[in-house]
Amino acid sequence: MWDLIARGGWLMVPIGACSFFSLAIMLERMFFYFFSTSNRSVTSSIMPKILEAVKKNRITEAINICKAKPFHVTNIVKAGLFRCDAPKEIIKEAMEDASLYEIPKLEKNLNFLGTIAHISPLLGLLGTVVGLVKCFYVIEQKAASVGLVNPSDLAGGIWEALLTTVVGLCVAIPTYIAYNYFVHRVNMAVLDTERGATELLEALSQRRYSGEV
Repeated sequence: MWDLIARGGWLMVPIGACSFFSLAIMLERMFFYFFSTSNRSVTSSIMPKILEAVKKNRITEAINICKAKPFHVTNIVKAGLFRCDAPKEIIKEAMEDASLYEIPKLEKNLNFLGTIAHISPLLGLLGTVVGLVKCFYVIEQKAASVGLVNPSDLAGGIWEALLTTVVGLCVAIPTYIAYNYFVHRVNMAVLDTERGATELLEALSQRRYSGEV
């Protein structure tokens, strides 16, 4: 295996670096989305409690629920709760300001993952082109000096040149699949956030003043 990688030439080094960073980002994002409190099941279980407390005018209780489970939805909703007595436009603006800090956490490193998915096959193609250039150079030199070209020399040079394309595609395909999946997760998280913010605005307008805060 290592002999095959060595035969691919120096461009195997940046392709290998792409594979390392791609794997590191995928593992970090998988841990974030699956093992942190930012998953949709947590959102669906917490938001009803927050909304119920708001409708009963228990704002402090709702804020405490947000503090107990800090993630993007609760952090944004909490910003609106702190402005609960302000006009609707002020509450909405507070939540929008909070989203400017929370949404980038969901998108962390995804731009790098997308870049890796795009440049890995290009690096592989570049390695193949460089290898073919060397191969045809050998053909020219042997034809000029010996007059004959050994087909095995030609075939060996070509398959070594194609190694970088194969490895580049092996890196790019899973990286691109992971990138699109994570983008889908971000879109779903943003949708949950927008839904939670809308529901909070409705709950604040419908809350009952029971004298409990």
